Amino acid sequence: MVFSSIPFLFFFLPACLILYYLVPYKVKNYVLLAFSLIFYAWGEPVYIVLMLFASAVDYTNGLLMERFGTSAGRRKLFLCASVVINLSMLGFFKYADFLVETVNVLLRLSVKPLGLGLPVGISFFTFQTMSYSVDLYRKNVKVEKNYFTYLTYVSMFPQLIAGPIVRFATVNEELHKRHIGWNDFVQGTLRFMQGLFKKVLIANNVGALWETIKGAQAVSVSVENVSVATAWLGALCFTLQLYFDFSAYSDMAIGMGQMLGCHYPENFRYPLSSVSVTDFWRRWHISLSTWFRDYVYIPLGGNRAGTVRHLRNMFVVWFLTGLWHGAAWNFVLWGLYYGVLLTLEKYVWGEKLAKLPGWICHLYAVVIVVFGFVIFVFDDMGQLGAYLALMFGVSGNGLLGSELFWYIKNYAPLLIAAVLLSFPLYPFLKRKAESLPRWGKTALSLIGAAGYAALFVLTTAYLVNDTYNPFLYFRF
Repeated sequence: MVFSSIPFLFFFLPACLILYYLVPYKVKNYVLLAFSLIFYAWGEPVYIVLMLFASAVDYTNGLLMERFGTSAGRRKLFLCASVVINLSMLGFFKYADFLVETVNVLLRLSVKPLGLGLPVGISFFTFQTMSYSVDLYRKNVKVEKNYFTYLTYVSMFPQLIAGPIVRFATVNEELHKRHIGWNDFVQGTLRFMQGLFKKVLIANNVGALWETIKGAQAVSVSVENVSVATAWLGALCFTLQLYFDFSAYSDMAIGMGQMLGCHYPENFRYPLSSVSVTDFWRRWHISLSTWFRDYVYIPLGGNRAGTVRHLRNMFVVWFLTGLWHGAAWNFVLWGLYYGVLLTLEKYVWGEKLAKLPGWICHLYAVVIVVFGFVIFVFDDMGQLGAYLALMFGVSGNGLLGSELFWYIKNYAPLLIAAVLLSFPLYPFLKRKAESLPRWGKTALSLIGAAGYAALFVLTTAYLVNDTYNPFLYFRF
């Protein structure tokens, strides 16, 4: 079940909210837990056992750390057990077949892959459970003694399948005592709706254009239907699709969390408005970046252990970041691509870049990001090479082609809207609205309410018609 679906919007979410608000406070966690388990079991009932096992492991290790709190050696032993079990589980289900296929190629073997299905959200909930164990070992949080409360933290359906990665310390207090007010419900609903509109009306439609351009490249033997400009347009479309798709799910998760009385961390801050690669990774998938920073990069020594060790730490973090995104070599290449660029910004051209005009810095960042997502999208190296050949004019239909003008003519309003909304236009307009007189704010509120209603009807129409509605991060 995905958030942008009729069953979720009109049945699951309303039923959850109604029952959640009706029951006494002491029962709310159990209602949230029950709906979260139903949500996860909806698509993959078998793998719910895996999530229960992961949560039980870290819950038990937490109790053991508390029990032997005066023994540093035993605390470290329980921490290692948590990390090993979680990474083994993640590695087996996500990377076993990838490892078999790689060994087959290197050693020219024909070992049959296991054909394992990837449990939904496993990359997210294993990182959450591990962060609890590490924070407990560091004594940054107190142990949770109620297993059902801890399981509620791990399984909360708003952020279960695609984040943001929520640390226990962030929601610990709210799991035990949270305020659920009218203002939180309204603001959460608006945030959820914004994400829904971004997902269905922008991400899905710009993604359909990307599929059209990619399809033209794939089916044409002579690739005569794709010019250099069209190939770059396709890469831009995929970048916009991925951004609006993933950030929309984060918006919906944060909005639903607020409706339920929980406040999740921001996961995106308009990353496509960045002026450097460093700036981009401060704005893109923030919960993952900070997770690797706090639990891998800093423990390795960060940038405090000399240049050589810093380069090693950067390599490790970005190799793992790429591998986290998928079991294929293009993801590793994508991660190392950013690791190299971040290193170059720090040691070679970062200071010079900061002195350039803002628009040049922004163009530099956008070109790097768009090119990077071409590496990200093709897990077949042959297809990746073919598409890069189109982008740089090695093959294809020259610099410009007639198909480019057809795409622009038919998709111009969508592309313009997507580009504008990838910048902080909404916060800017919101700040301007706050300076209006009272009657102006009232009028604007009425117009906004009508606009939200119209967009919700339009979104529902798209979903009823069963249009193109993927979720790119669904199995990460």
